[in-house]
Amino acid sequence: MPPPAATGQLFIISAPSGAGKSTIIGKAIQAFPKLRFSVSCTTRPMRSGEVAGKDYHFLSREEFVQGISSGRFLEWAEVHGQLYGTDGGPVEKWIEAGDDVLLDIDVQGARLVHCAYPAAKTIFILPPAMDVIEERLRKRATEDEEQFAIRIAAARHEIMESPWFDYIIINDNLQDAIEDFMAILRAGRSSRAIQAPRVWNFLMSL
Repeated sequence: MPPPAATGQLFIISAPSGAGKSTIIGKAIQAFPKLRFSVSCTTRPMRSGEVAGKDYHFLSREEFVQGISSGRFLEWAEVHGQLYGTDGGPVEKWIEAGDDVLLDIDVQGARLVHCAYPAAKTIFILPPAMDVIEERLRKRATEDEEQFAIRIAAARHEIMESPWFDYIIINDNLQDAIEDFMAILRAGRSSRAIQAPRVWNFLMSL
């Protein structure tokens, strides 16, 4: 009997704007240097301080549309007139190589990717209260009242979808939320399916 093929674990994290997701992801990447982070593609202009290939892969609309036609994206959506999507090629390559992969995508994208990868672990970062989201977004001072209202409406919609996720982390204490997220990553890596090749080798040595 051939040994089980090595495979990586796919993790999908979603959260409304202002829930602290980016901070949690940053700490996890520092703690797990072998964790592959999938950088999303977008047609929106690069913002001050952003780095191409690190924050986003910035594509022209023509390039993005060609990618849609060729099946390049695991999921994609148009948000406020700009296109966003997850490049499926690197994700598939990493998982087949046995690497763990983290996707930071919205709820709609999470559902689509989960259809392609049913074994993916889905994680939602929930704020302790809605007014926390509102306060954090206002402190950013990057949007007018109309854009702010759109953000809040989107946050409410995403929070309503949170029961669909495998894990929900309530970020009422940032350090606790970071530790909870890292515990989920470790547990996912220890699943029977992921450890099957190592277990098989051990059993063959008996």
